Amino acid sequence: MSELSFEQMLEESFKTIRNGEVVEGTVIDVKEDEIILNIGYKADGILTKSEYSNDSSVDLTTVVKPGDTMEVKVLKVNDGEGQVLLTYKRLAAEKGNKRLEEAFENKEVLKAKVTQVLNGGLSVVIDEARVFIPASLVSDTYERDLNKYADQEIEFVITEFNPRRRRIIGDRKQLLLAEKAEKQRELFERIHVGDTVEGVVKNVTDFGAFIDLGGADGLLHISEMSWGRVENPKKLFKVGETIKVLIKDINGDKIALSLKFEDQNPWLTADEKYAAGNVVEGVIARMTDFGAFVELEPGVDALLHVSQISREHVEKPSDVLKVGQQITAKVVDFNGDEKKISLSMKALENAAPAEEESEEE
Repeated sequence: MSELSFEQMLEESFKTIRNGEVVEGTVIDVKEDEIILNIGYKADGILTKSEYSNDSSVDLTTVVKPGDTMEVKVLKVNDGEGQVLLTYKRLAAEKGNKRLEEAFENKEVLKAKVTQVLNGGLSVVIDEARVFIPASLVSDTYERDLNKYADQEIEFVITEFNPRRRRIIGDRKQLLLAEKAEKQRELFERIHVGDTVEGVVKNVTDFGAFIDLGGADGLLHISEMSWGRVENPKKLFKVGETIKVLIKDINGDKIALSLKFEDQNPWLTADEKYAAGNVVEGVIARMTDFGAFVELEPGVDALLHVSQISREHVEKPSDVLKVGQQITAKVVDFNGDEKKISLSMKALENAAPAEEESEEE
């Protein structure tokens, strides 16, 4: 029996490896863009930065050090120079795909950082396995610019898993909708008509403002913004500001809001301020052919009939008055039940000569 040569014994002491095999190696040396590993083979294994991670900015010296052990996959036993080419990211991707498959089957909520903002959506990576989240599934509202999600951690579920076609689809929208539905349910259990709640102005239109109550939006109609007249809601409210509002009505999932708090109702003290015989000041708010409506204070209007404007004949109010003009008049009638007040400027004119005569005597 012939004896084996030293070279033959050394050769047989090394294990054999094949392309695609998963092996464990020990880090011998680390450079910024390359890791050298002892994989128990006659040649060392080379792991380049591009095969370590999809992140081109990674510095390999910061992720491993000599003596560390790594599980890697053999790409090519001999690269032509007697070296073994290895991959870490592809093995991690395979494991990541398995992880994603389990998450898909279990409808598990995953969290990952956005690695790329694309024209059609977002790309995230879990264990080197890529997941694509289409723009339509990123949010529960349309978003033109997705750049705000760059490098942000987001939650999502896997709704389609087909790694062979490289089609692994994530969905963030359904989580947001589910969260919103739960918050809405909690909100409607908590609020009642007559409650005063705090909300944030979400949007302001010509007819009102939408207030985020933390689970659902309520509408603050222009007619409910003040006891007085509101011409332009956009001059009163700014998006993002916090306000306290009154729950006026709840109809299904619609919430009507108001800022007309009853303890601030100007008619509560109107009978004293505007009793018949009192002389008051006001501003012409609007006019008709039969008279002018005078705002005595926000929420309290009075009628100045055309026949009560002057001792002289007035065809129509706009002949002698204009909107925005401040006037002084006498209250000739007050009806608190019907919220009606009648004024007279003529009554003050009639009083003037009498007062002058008494002074001359």
